[in-house]
Amino acid sequence: MQKALIIAGIVIAAAGLLWPWISRLPLGRLPGDIIIDRPGLKVFIPITTMILISVVVSVIMWILRK
Repeated sequence: MQKALIIAGIVIAAAGLLWPWISRLPLGRLPGDIIIDRPGLKVFIPITTMILISVVVSVIMWILRK
């Protein structure tokens, strides 16, 4: 448990430090992400982004378990 918390802390700190560059990535604006923008209503469903992040996290977890 300690190892997982340390790794999570390092990942969060790295994401915070790299945020100016991470925010430039097109995550949330990929083809397949659904955006409904009407007067009085804005719905954002990042389907493609969620799938991509899920695959990346799964690969990272698979590598760490080895």
